[in-house]
Amino acid sequence: MMVGRWMGRALAAVALAAAVWVPVGVSAQPVPEVVRLGYAGGPRVWILGKADGGYEKAFGTRVQWVPFASGADALTLLTAKAVDIIRFGSSPAVAGIVRGLTIEVIGVSGVIATSERLIGRDAVKGVKDLEGRAVAYPPNSTAHYALEAALKVHKVDVSKVRRVQLRPAEIVAAWKRGDIDAAYVWGPFTQQLEADGGHEVLASRDLQKDGYYVWNNFVARKEFLEKYPQIAVQFLREFQSNVERYKRDPEGSAKIVAQHLDVDLDAARSTLAGIEYPELAEQVTAKWLGDGTNTGDSVIARGQKSTAEFLAEIGEIRRADIPASFAPWINTRYLREALAGP
Repeated sequence: MMVGRWMGRALAAVALAAAVWVPVGVSAQPVPEVVRLGYAGGPRVWILGKADGGYEKAFGTRVQWVPFASGADALTLLTAKAVDIIRFGSSPAVAGIVRGLTIEVIGVSGVIATSERLIGRDAVKGVKDLEGRAVAYPPNSTAHYALEAALKVHKVDVSKVRRVQLRPAEIVAAWKRGDIDAAYVWGPFTQQLEADGGHEVLASRDLQKDGYYVWNNFVARKEFLEKYPQIAVQFLREFQSNVERYKRDPEGSAKIVAQHLDVDLDAARSTLAGIEYPELAEQVTAKWLGDGTNTGDSVIARGQKSTAEFLAEIGEIRRADIPASFAPWINTRYLREALAGP
């Protein structure tokens, strides 16, 4: 009887261990009961992996998709430890780092070209025409950063511009009410404004010639990365497969994303095409995030520094809090391991 009880306890312990540990390579590594991925809900390539359960298959565990509406919401989720890995913009990520969040950038999901745009009514023919008018934007977002950059580049007297902070869905509602004259936001909301009489005034890609780049990062909580490093590796591999799938079949991918998110196909097609997708192999070069030895001199690290200076200039962060280098918050280990293969 005692032997039977001991055997029962032993078998239960083995079953529990099997549920918590899985083999990865030659050694077993812990797997969480759930991986929480933060997403903004719009058409993006990684939604392909959401639609077909690719991330669950890659991780070998359950995935919870946590929605958010703006960069400010993303920072709130990270502060509350409510997400593990999240995709959001360069400027709010920089703000989070400067404010002391224990996070790391593990990859770039895409460079924003035409997927984020300034949409205006008929009277707003150029950025300068925002003087004397109201323009809305999601606060602490890449669209916010791009709007501020556009105002600066076009020498707009900002004291004459009424800037309104709204979430994307609220922007559409405010537009329909006639409360705003323009908005800087991303798809599919840009297409909704255009369908209601708006037109493109400027796209984020137009700012690149003036040295302003905006991109989206994959950011993870450092505590999660230290405990489950293989999840980050598997995540990046699955994302790369999503990118390759989109490049092979843009139209088919757009249809899947549109159907899964229940958005207009034209909006999904336009938004997906308005983003530039660097391959993982490119991301570990100095052109992007660096290889760990040259990360401090990488384009993204330098871009983070210039973004921080800009955020300090407009009062979003304190200049005294900006670090000398953002390299400590960029961890390319997972990119390199993802490229190395199983």
